[in-house]
Amino acid sequence: MHFTIHRGTLEIGGSCVEIWTETTRILVDFGMPLVEKDGSEFDFRKYKDLPLKGLIKAGVLPDVKGIYTDKEELIDGIIISHPHQDHYGLFGYINPAVKCYLGKATHKLIEISSIFTPQKTTIANPVYYEKEKPFSIGDITITPYWADHSAFDSYSLLIESGGKSIFYSGDFRGHGRKAGAFIWFTYHAPKDVDYLLLEGTSVGRSPKSFRNEQNIEFDLTKIFSIPGRLNVVYSSGQNIDRIVSVYRACIRTGKIFVVDVYVATILAELSESGGIPYPSEAFDSLKVMFPYRISKLLADQGNKNMLYRFTSFKVKKEEISIQPDRYVILVRPTMQVDLVLIKGTDRGNFIYSMWEGYKSKPNTRKFLEYFESRGFSFFDIHTSGHSDINTLKKMVETIAPKHIVPIHTFGGSEYRKLFKEDVVELKDGETISVV
Repeated sequence: MHFTIHRGTLEIGGSCVEIWTETTRILVDFGMPLVEKDGSEFDFRKYKDLPLKGLIKAGVLPDVKGIYTDKEELIDGIIISHPHQDHYGLFGYINPAVKCYLGKATHKLIEISSIFTPQKTTIANPVYYEKEKPFSIGDITITPYWADHSAFDSYSLLIESGGKSIFYSGDFRGHGRKAGAFIWFTYHAPKDVDYLLLEGTSVGRSPKSFRNEQNIEFDLTKIFSIPGRLNVVYSSGQNIDRIVSVYRACIRTGKIFVVDVYVATILAELSESGGIPYPSEAFDSLKVMFPYRISKLLADQGNKNMLYRFTSFKVKKEEISIQPDRYVILVRPTMQVDLVLIKGTDRGNFIYSMWEGYKSKPNTRKFLEYFESRGFSFFDIHTSGHSDINTLKKMVETIAPKHIVPIHTFGGSEYRKLFKEDVVELKDGETISVV
């Protein structure tokens, strides 16, 4: 068995790993880059008009045979570990005949994103896998392990063939609402793995342990308890752990939680997984707004039915204006045109619950300045979607791999200081033979 990391040895995002034997070839993840070669933020708009060969030459698409056209023998399959753009965002270039192995909920989230966002991704040939159930692609066997991460339906992957093994950690942590998944893993993890491809998003950053979602919920509860204020929370609509924390804090403080139709759709589609609040009679403290831009987008695309789905749970801007302090609204910059129509909401609470780095983006700065102009009090309440150093060490201790390969990190050179095991630092495109 052999493997090549096409992208990820020296950066966070854009993950893509090729693994092959004499008879079978697969890819694990096919992500959109987050940074340019000079470290600046990646902007796909600069490349969107390039032809396929131009994208490969520019380093946007990895140079992998048999995935783009049928002029070559097609790869045997591509596995997506979780529904974050930096792990699947380039899939639109994949030949539709290639089989894509992914979780069922991951597929749902990708489909929803393709409706509500400019990023259009169609997976024409999906094959669903489930946690702890091994499946085979040719002579390669893959066992998915459910991972605690800020993306719903995330997995680590054990990849085996011919008595050799690779463990792909994917993105994971041990302090989210699925922390029990990582605890379970420490008792059931594979042992003596040949190569552990270990994500290190936090390596080189703070060495401190990260706060958990229970801490987040407690802090939100304190803020929501301040009388006489509207509360708005800026967080990712796909960070289900965070949405649950906000919802639980609303229940504890007697607030009504308001999400837009995009988030409502996500929650409703994932509700079959259990334990997720969604607009329904069962969760009467959860209401739905219909922002202008999203409503127009759905109507223009012929998806009006997606608007009608939640009309029974609609809350009007006029209702919020009557008593703003009853409500907590999940917001983002495109909703500003709607928020200005809500009256009597000056001097509320603005909770920023995302990565700090996004604040430097122009649209985020403008959004924050709008709330500053209205006299809002600002609170930063967030925790990482990735492992802290102690959790990384716990995974290594549990698996006891023969070799560790840094991936999804800017801090690969720091691994030797953290782990006693053999660390193999690679560059993108280098090949390792597992012998």
